[in-house]
Amino acid sequence: MVEFNLEKGLKGVAQVLVGPDNMAERFYHPMPPSFATPMLVSLMDNAAIDAVQKYLPPGYITVATSIIIKHMAPTPEGMTVTAQAELVEVFKNRLTFMVSAYDEVEKVGEGQVQRYIIDLENFSEKVLEKKKKEENPL
Repeated sequence: MVEFNLEKGLKGVAQVLVGPDNMAERFYHPMPPSFATPMLVSLMDNAAIDAVQKYLPPGYITVATSIIIKHMAPTPEGMTVTAQAELVEVFKNRLTFMVSAYDEVEKVGEGQVQRYIIDLENFSEKVLEKKKKEENPL
C-alpha cells in the first residue's frame, strides 16, 4: 500500500466571480438573485482539493465522500466568493477539511469536507466495469 505523508494544517483556496452561470435561478425558479448553494458546495470542495493535490503521488487524486456545509448569507452577482480549506485530520487515506467561504462583505458559508485518496486508474477501471454491467445485465 502507498504511504501518504500529508500533514494537518495544509491549506487550499478556490475563488469565483458570481455571475449568471452560478446564480440560484440556474437551478430552480423562482430563486433570489444570489450565489447558488450547490455552487458554494463545489467551491468549498475545490478548496479542499487545492490543499492537497500537489502533495499526492502521481496517479492519485482525492474524491469527496461527505460534504456538510451551512450557507449563511447571500452573495449578489458581481461579487467574488473565496473558499478556504484546512486539512484538520488524516486517517490512512481519509482526509477531513474544515472549510469556510467569504465574499467582500462577510462570511457566507462554513462546514466540513471529507475526501479519500484513491488510485485514479484503479478507480476508473471499476467505473467502466460497472458501466459494462449496466449495458449487459445478463
